[in-house]
Amino acid sequence: MLLEIGHVVRPHGLRGEVVVELVTTVDARLSAGSALECQGRQLVVQTAQALPGKPSPRGGRWLVHFAGVGDRHEAEGLVGATLRAEPLSGAEGLWVHQLIGSEVVDQSGAGRGTVASVEANPASDLLVLDNGALVPLRFVVAAEPGKLTVDVPAGLFEI
Repeated sequence: MLLEIGHVVRPHGLRGEVVVELVTTVDARLSAGSALECQGRQLVVQTAQALPGKPSPRGGRWLVHFAGVGDRHEAEGLVGATLRAEPLSGAEGLWVHQLIGSEVVDQSGAGRGTVASVEANPASDLLVLDNGALVPLRFVVAAEPGKLTVDVPAGLFEI
């Protein structure tokens, strides 16, 4: 199974470099020699460097040059493309595909709903529950397959 790790935002310069926005905090995904799947083909990272700018809860924007992408025209063909990669062995963390469908309970054990989707948010990604509640991901204190325990401030689930 391939996981989404980012997407190509725009070309940069004339030599085939692109700006990539990561949706992961694992910067190693862009290490030289890393292989990524993009539009049905494999791209190998030749060079990558973080772009200065606002801090991001995810991986931010990177200037990347892929082997075999030699000019701006080829780079423009990648704009909007999603980059995917195999899960890292031994990688820890929460993955969106593992969160969807999980039961959410508070620390007292009360069921609060089921995760319907995850919404990107600059401060903290949000768990969107089937009952419409939004729970910042940073409130997850324990995760096991199919179940997330959250420690939320009083009133978060009040309507």
